[in-house]
Amino acid sequence: MIFDCMLIREQIERTSQTFTQSERKLATTILSDYPYSGLSSIQELAERAEVSAPSITRFVTKIGLAGYQELQRRLIAELKEGARSPVEIHETGQKIEGGYLSEFLARAARQMESATDAITEGQFERICALLSDPKRNIFVIGGRISIMIGLHLSFHLRQARPGVYDLPRDPETWPEYLLRMKPGDVFFVADFRRYEPSLTRLVRQATELRKTQVILMTDKWLSPARRYASEVLAVPIETGTIWDTYSAAMAVSEAFAAWIAENNWTETRARIEAWDAVRQRDMETET
Repeated sequence: MIFDCMLIREQIERTSQTFTQSERKLATTILSDYPYSGLSSIQELAERAEVSAPSITRFVTKIGLAGYQELQRRLIAELKEGARSPVEIHETGQKIEGGYLSEFLARAARQMESATDAITEGQFERICALLSDPKRNIFVIGGRISIMIGLHLSFHLRQARPGVYDLPRDPETWPEYLLRMKPGDVFFVADFRRYEPSLTRLVRQATELRKTQVILMTDKWLSPARRYASEVLAVPIETGTIWDTYSAAMAVSEAFAAWIAENNWTETRARIEAWDAVRQRDMETET
């Protein structure tokens, strides 16, 4: 079946055009706190969505499942997938035969191509507008490895605009940056599978205490921090090898930086020239 390799939320979205009014209400309830909303009892979900238990049974059948128990089993499997370690990934991966480099690059390229299915042009432009708004400061952080995505993005953004700040990895420094945040500022967070609870807590504080707009870059299993994000970028990361690839995530972040620089070229050019002039003076002083 076509649904066998899909996430539950993808099955819901693919079938959504056929939903009745009550089914749309149920779908909204499930997706609003996905995947956790579907892990409660059928009675609790029915009460929350204001539908009947039989309506839920018909709904899960319509999206291609045998019943509510299968829905919960699949959701639990998705949660486990988001927590898989490289050791577990290696055990079930697809071994590369033949030329390793060429095949690995081909797999990474396929993931980059599929990123256009995960991120619409409309969402891309909304995020670019947020990141380029001079009235908003930009704060950036990543996880253990994904911090490189944040650093890469913030470096390029600083070439085009002021008010861009990297948060260090040390949680002891985070209160200082939280206190700098103002309502409407943008918090860009990269958090991929084996998600970091500390980042979710930080994002929650940024939204609830400082009223920031969070842009979350994550994978298809979705970081728990998505509960507090106004924009979620679920980029593809799987290569079938021990390591996930961040090629698509890096390419998307570079697209943000390029769009912002090119669409504000007068300001960007002046800032780069001033930046380079300072660097040149530093080099002349040293010599």
